[in-house]
Amino acid sequence: MMIRLSPYLQQRVLAAVSRLEINFDPRVGLARVRRYGWQWRRDWPYAFLVVVAMFSLCVMPQHILFKVFLVGIYTAALLVPFTSQFVLPATPIFGWLILFFSSQFIPTKYRPHIWVSVLPTLESVLYGANISDILTRYTSPFLDVLAWIPYGVVHFAGPFFFWGSAFGYLNLVGVMIQIVFPCAPPWYEIREGLIPANYGMHGSPGGLARIDAIFGGNGYNNTFTNAPVPFGAFPSLHAGCSTMEALFLSHFFPKGRVFYWSYVFWLYWSTMYLTHHYLIDLVAGGSLACAYFYYYLARMPDELRHPTALVNGKFLNAAPLDEEVGMATTMLNGNGYGGWDSIEEEEEDMLDRFGASSNPSSSPSMTRTSSVSGGTTPGGRNPNPNSMNSSRKPSIVPNSMA
Repeated sequence: MMIRLSPYLQQRVLAAVSRLEINFDPRVGLARVRRYGWQWRRDWPYAFLVVVAMFSLCVMPQHILFKVFLVGIYTAALLVPFTSQFVLPATPIFGWLILFFSSQFIPTKYRPHIWVSVLPTLESVLYGANISDILTRYTSPFLDVLAWIPYGVVHFAGPFFFWGSAFGYLNLVGVMIQIVFPCAPPWYEIREGLIPANYGMHGSPGGLARIDAIFGGNGYNNTFTNAPVPFGAFPSLHAGCSTMEALFLSHFFPKGRVFYWSYVFWLYWSTMYLTHHYLIDLVAGGSLACAYFYYYLARMPDELRHPTALVNGKFLNAAPLDEEVGMATTMLNGNGYGGWDSIEEEEEDMLDRFGASSNPSSSPSMTRTSSVSGGTTPGGRNPNPNSMNSSRKPSIVPNSMA
């Protein structure tokens, strides 16, 4: 079975690859940092990630030289133009990983109370029964393997390829909720009942212990017994990540949405069958994924917000937008998506910034053109970016005047 991309997506992928900056000189990155105009409203997520990193490094018991090494490697990757194209958008994911790992070292006296009965009580009140308990009453090797495939295999490979920033913040905020609001998962209720939990207790593989027995291993038992966050049932990040994947794939490849969402509900079932989550955990994780997906979708460039949009019945030209030409070496972009300098700019600000026509009859459907020697393409793009005047500013005119 071959997966075929639409002509538009093929063009955009090729255009994005052609705009990659192959430059390994850290002096270029250092010069960009010096020229960068920091704005709190735009750049506060970076400050938040710095606080998360500092907290994580402080509670980690590793030697100070190891911590300095981590900071040095990350800083060097940011300053090298080639690697910064990948490291900067992946920073929220790094923040989640280091917080998840370091959370096990938070002193017990600073940790909140572990809630044992809140989730099963809410589940019974909201849904009329403990759904997770019902799904675990009958087990079999076939169902064990069926639940293991999405929960123990696919989940750990797929999300890293999709929607980096939204995925990173989803997991980062999810782990923060698990730290400040620790809740016992269903396996604890089965093993210990409703007696109070404490941080000296180890985690459990739940139903995945049966997978170890089937394959004659001990991997899941070792992994979950020593998990950094054993009482992180709420929200379910398995549910959140799978929902994020389905939203992403449905947005860009809508023809397969039946398969994407079938996988999501398959994983939802497996998390409850394997006694790792209650239904309310899945609802919370899925809701968090939807919130972050649509938050970032609203701030994406038009070609990502509407990837299958047509202009005059034809796919958009794959050439970079006027504001993207030369961006890799001359333009400072603070949002990490290859679009405008600020993701918070209003349309009026953009019109003023790029010298919009003051014609009051201008329609919302706009086409960018530029006064460049050598002419422009019908889409308003310069066919020869090298001939552009560096001082030129694109103007925005209605389609009828283009």
